[in-house]
Amino acid sequence: MRIDMLRVAEMRRLTRNHLVEEGLSCFADDAVLVVSELVTNAIQHSHGREVTLTLSLCNGCLRINVHDGVRSHRSTPGRPCNEDEHGRGLLLVQAIAGARRGSWGVSDDGASTWCELALAMS
Repeated sequence: MRIDMLRVAEMRRLTRNHLVEEGLSCFADDAVLVVSELVTNAIQHSHGREVTLTLSLCNGCLRINVHDGVRSHRSTPGRPCNEDEHGRGLLLVQAIAGARRGSWGVSDDGASTWCELALAMS
């Protein structure tokens, strides 16, 4: 479990550093939160298998793709109760994508989850 927490922290750090280097530090907080949620889900659902994070800039969007290689059903945001400690990650991703005029989804085979965030502020 500690190793998984360190993996998530490292992916967050790499994401923030990359966006700062690209002059996109104003998007870093939202992107880091999305990365944290998607990577955590991937580690949990793949039971610690290799997880790959890809960040790409294309057509005015930041695309975050997390691949765990495990084919599964397509994830959907849960409906956690107030007392639940888990189950809000995809709701957060959905909310951030909406606020940043983006979108999110899952590959047809369920092995990757992605989120796109528009880089233009308006």
